[in-house]
Amino acid sequence: MSSTLPDSPSALHSPAAERNKQPLLEALQALLPPNGRALEIASGSGQHIAHFAAGLPGWHWLASDPSPEARASIAAWWPQGPAALALDVQNSDWDLPAEHLPLDLIHCANMLHISPWSSSAALFQGASRHLAETGLLTVYGPFVVPSEPTAPSNLAFDADLRSRNPAWGLRSLDEVQACAHDAGLQLRQRLKLPANNLLLVFARQA
Repeated sequence: MSSTLPDSPSALHSPAAERNKQPLLEALQALLPPNGRALEIASGSGQHIAHFAAGLPGWHWLASDPSPEARASIAAWWPQGPAALALDVQNSDWDLPAEHLPLDLIHCANMLHISPWSSSAALFQGASRHLAETGLLTVYGPFVVPSEPTAPSNLAFDADLRSRNPAWGLRSLDEVQACAHDAGLQLRQRLKLPANNLLLVFARQA
C-alpha cells in the first residue's frame, strides 16, 4: 500500500523508494533479530527509514544524509524519529552519538552507483569502525555480476549515469567484495530483490 505524501513542502517523494521499501523491509525482517541499533547511510527522502522504523519497532534507527534538503524531507516523513545526521561517509569521523554505538546494522541503499568509488571504500571502512562484532552492513542497489548477464535496463541505467558523471556507474560485485575485504568485512549473503537489484549482506571476517 502506498504511503500518503506528508503535508509538508519539505517532503520529497521517490517513486522507486516507494516501490522497493516493502521488499527491503521484508528482507531486513528475515535477517535481523528483534532488537538492535541501526544507522541508515544516505537516507534520501526518508521514505525507507520511516517504513523500516514502523516495521521493525524493536530497533532504534538513526537517519543520515549530507544534503540539507534530504534531512528536511526525512523529518517530514519521519517526524517521530531523531534528527537526521549530516553524515558524509568520506569524513573519517562520522560523529555518531555514543549511546547508539556499537551499531548492529548499517544500511545503505542506492548510493554506490551515484557517488565516486571513494565513497564505497569509505562506507566499508566506516562500517568496520562502528559495527558491533556481530553487526551487519546491508547494501542495496543494482550491481554488475561478472559471471552473470546484466539486465538491459541496468546496462542502460549504467550508461545514463556515466554520461551524467564519469565517476558514477554500476559497481562490479567482485570489486565491491574486494573493497569490503580490505576493510575486514566479507559478503555473507546476496539476496535478489525486484527490478534487478541486490541486497548484499556483509559481516566481519571470520
